[in-house]
Amino acid sequence: MKKIGVINSELSRVISELGHTDTIVIGDSGLPIPVGVRRIDLALKRGVPGYLETLETILEELQVERYTVATEMKDISPELYQETEKLLNPALEETLPHEQFKLMMGKAKAVIRTGEFTPYANVILHAGVVF
Repeated sequence: MKKIGVINSELSRVISELGHTDTIVIGDSGLPIPVGVRRIDLALKRGVPGYLETLETILEELQVERYTVATEMKDISPELYQETEKLLNPALEETLPHEQFKLMMGKAKAVIRTGEFTPYANVILHAGVVF
């Protein structure tokens, strides 16, 4: 049995398979997932697991080169936006309208669905390298 890090086998596998610039998405419970993109559904009930909790856990194992959020997050969910910036380097941030964000998801290796009920609680993580 794995002792540390992500213990969800499917999520652990996806993280370990990512190469430089590959992307994964952490999404709220209402984010539409494009057909053909792998879905890792962690949602158990409203708020469980939460977006921030999921992001923190993934960041323990994933080297992030940059990240993308919808511009609407800053206005509609400002507290969540600020917490996201605390976890990720704001200098690495890229923003774009939510409709473009959803189109960009089509290239993701996986979308991780959380139980989050906060609007625009979504981020695209672009994998970096550790060397």
